[in-house]
Amino acid sequence: MNYDNLLKIALAGALTVGVAGIATAAPAPAGGGAMKAGGMGMVKCYGINAAHKNDCKSPGHSCAGQDSKARDPNAFVAVPAGLCEKIDGGSTTPATKG
Repeated sequence: MNYDNLLKIALAGALTVGVAGIATAAPAPAGGGAMKAGGMGMVKCYGINAAHKNDCKSPGHSCAGQDSKARDPNAFVAVPAGLCEKIDGGSTTPATKG
């Protein structure tokens, strides 16, 4: 085995170990639909969004950022648990199901 082949094998091995280390360093987010950010629970807070700043669908559209009405009681923004009740107009339930 010559020096060039040995160098290629060593570099390939180091690259493989590096990629494997990066892949295992960031665990997958918890399943079950739980909204978590850095160990802090997040809740859906309805009625506090700015225009075009909602986090998910609501009646009339199906994507985040499409709600043209500010403070829509059916559009939510994810906030840390316990904060929604402290915001004027905030509710953890939508005005209408839809």
